[in-house]
Amino acid sequence: MDILDELQYRGLIYQTTNLEGLRKRLEQGKITLYCGFDPTAESLHVGNLLMLITLKRFQLRGHQPIVIVGGATGLIGDPSGKNEERPLQSKEVIKKWDQKIKKQLQQFLDFNKKENSALLLDNFSWHSKNNVLDFLRDIGKHFTVSYLLAKETVKKRLEVGISFTEFSYPLLQAFDFYYLFKNYHCELQLGGSDQWGNITSGIDLIKSLTNKEVFGLTLPLITTASGEKFGKSSGKAIWLDKKLTSPYEFYQFWVNVSDSEVIKLLKYFTFLTKEEIEKLEISLLKEPEKREAQKTLAFEMTKIVHGEKEAKEAQKISQALFYNDLKSLNKKELEIAVSDVPTYKTTRSSISLVDLLVLAQISPSKRQAREDILNKSISINGEIINDLNANLLQLKPLFDKYLIIRRGKKNYYLVDLK
Repeated sequence: MDILDELQYRGLIYQTTNLEGLRKRLEQGKITLYCGFDPTAESLHVGNLLMLITLKRFQLRGHQPIVIVGGATGLIGDPSGKNEERPLQSKEVIKKWDQKIKKQLQQFLDFNKKENSALLLDNFSWHSKNNVLDFLRDIGKHFTVSYLLAKETVKKRLEVGISFTEFSYPLLQAFDFYYLFKNYHCELQLGGSDQWGNITSGIDLIKSLTNKEVFGLTLPLITTASGEKFGKSSGKAIWLDKKLTSPYEFYQFWVNVSDSEVIKLLKYFTFLTKEEIEKLEISLLKEPEKREAQKTLAFEMTKIVHGEKEAKEAQKISQALFYNDLKSLNKKELEIAVSDVPTYKTTRSSISLVDLLVLAQISPSKRQAREDILNKSISINGEIINDLNANLLQLKPLFDKYLIIRRGKKNYYLVDLK
């Protein structure tokens, strides 16, 4: 299958300006395409990842991708997908974020290929050379106010208010597309579904200025089964920077996706073949309890973002927790595994296990603690403890420091012995 057939199989085509025209253009040979990323935080997140993966799919098929860091547009703020004005950041902050994101982008595409090497550009380099009078005369005259008001992103904001700053954003992005078309013969822009208005503005500007046809393609907006924005875990963004989201946390995000979502996400994000995905779909239907599809998705995504070594470590930790095999982990792995679980610090003493469970807020009362022990619901460092007379001195901490207590099948707690 060609690149468009592949994107269609994977469910990645949400909108195109002229699908058949784009198909004919691709049949003629290599195309240059681009996608932009504004520095709105110090790291990209998994919501950005779909664009990068899709650019990579094009590059693997011989096309040339351009990634734009919005050093200029990041100073303005994109109203797309926002219900209120984005707080403006200082130039110093935007520049700092800009540099960090440039480094992240370089790990996803090949910038050293002979034929179709990826390009990394910053739109500040050309917008900073425009003066406001020339921009309004040369670019602004091609857009009517009614044209901009008809854009969905603008219409949604009219009721709550939109500043002229954000109102002007589509003109800046439109100029980006024109600049890339003129200087790099870029003919295709990718974006999320919320970028449709900005993309078509660029296409219309190029048509107006050059009478040439270029193309736009948007990818679907990804939400969870509950309608929550994809890339949020308990309200917390899943970042691509390991300092903000550890490789283990990143792995856990993917391994915990629902059965109803996992096949779609395998198609969207991984480079697995159609046959490989179909095998995982069969496994999901026949043996859903094994979660092979989720485990494959988690490993593949962690490998793409953090590398195979980190992916294998996250996989090992996840399996150790699932099978309650904590003794198989080294100290570093164990500390990663329990980095976000409730922790109770204490010193070694002859305190009873019952009292410890209450003090560490593992069991809500002594009566419940006794029931948990008798019902074999309490395991410590992977071993079930059912002795009501057990005390802290009798327990053997891992690495002479840690007691990992599991209540039930999923609830982990850490007792850190000083």
